[in-house]
Amino acid sequence: MQLSEFDYELPEDLIAQHPLPERDASRMLILNRAEQSLADSKFERLPDYVRPGDLLVVNNTRVFPARLIGQREPSGGRVELLLVREIEEGVWETLARPAHRLKSGAQLRFGDSALRAEVIACGEKGVRRVKFTVANGDASIETLLDGQGQTPLPHYIQRLTGTLAEDSERYQTVFAREKGAIAAPTAGLHFTADVLSRLTASGVRVAEITLHVGYGTFEPVRVEDIAQHRVEAESFQISAETAQAINDTRAKGGRVIAVGTTTARALESSIEDARRVRPVRGETDLTILPGYQFRAIDALLTNFHLPRSSLLLLVSAFAGKAFTLEAYRHAVAARYRFYSYGDCMFVI
Repeated sequence: MQLSEFDYELPEDLIAQHPLPERDASRMLILNRAEQSLADSKFERLPDYVRPGDLLVVNNTRVFPARLIGQREPSGGRVELLLVREIEEGVWETLARPAHRLKSGAQLRFGDSALRAEVIACGEKGVRRVKFTVANGDASIETLLDGQGQTPLPHYIQRLTGTLAEDSERYQTVFAREKGAIAAPTAGLHFTADVLSRLTASGVRVAEITLHVGYGTFEPVRVEDIAQHRVEAESFQISAETAQAINDTRAKGGRVIAVGTTTARALESSIEDARRVRPVRGETDLTILPGYQFRAIDALLTNFHLPRSSLLLLVSAFAGKAFTLEAYRHAVAARYRFYSYGDCMFVI
């Protein structure tokens, strides 16, 4: 298949720039694969679409303040770094803007803090390896990074005011615990304590995995032949308790419902023969394209994704390309809100 087959037209005003006042007020489009039918609903009604004995699997990764704004020395020119991965203590792989001005040896400072950095290696696609130091004082590098960093909102959230105080709380899920993501697992943003309580009261179990969302999740697909695309590896963990819950659910005839594409990738990366999930801790570069045979999940809750993105390819693999694009056309016509702070779809 060609990447151009996974395109759709989206009016700019449907891209959500702010979260709704209430997390669970989002709309939810139901995609029934067996019936090939669409139904408009609301996320607060999710408990109506699940059954006793089903298992909801969520990603408990926590977004850290990975966006740094600094200046080049001695010119004072503005520079922006997105922290992607810590290589060793104080040394990070980053995405830099403007990358062409950051050669090896470039010196950086961040505001009035004691945090300093040097570019020690240059890679492709704006990747720069940076070594952070503390100029003076007793503060640690980690403390200064947390203090200087901002919530790394996606590029399509383009407000005049930029990052807001609300983002530090609303760009986290209510089950976010394990620090390490540079983007939120956005399907989980709709959940509230009330929805979770109603789900468990109805006989639905909830289990957690961790996949630290990194650059691989949102890196653009740069090849027309999608078979040539590979998702960059991201770290993940599935505990023995969660693996047992998944295997028990399937043995008893319940459905395994993945909350988000990140959860789906983690579970599909841990599957063994006979559709059993194993405990695992490591990295996954699993790239799910149309034609992939899912073995770990039975349903998928997900937000609406960018055209020509690896996430849209994953959803198309699960729901079918034609049905997925039909759902997207319906969502545009019905004026659903799109992307990270937008509405969601439940594929059953």
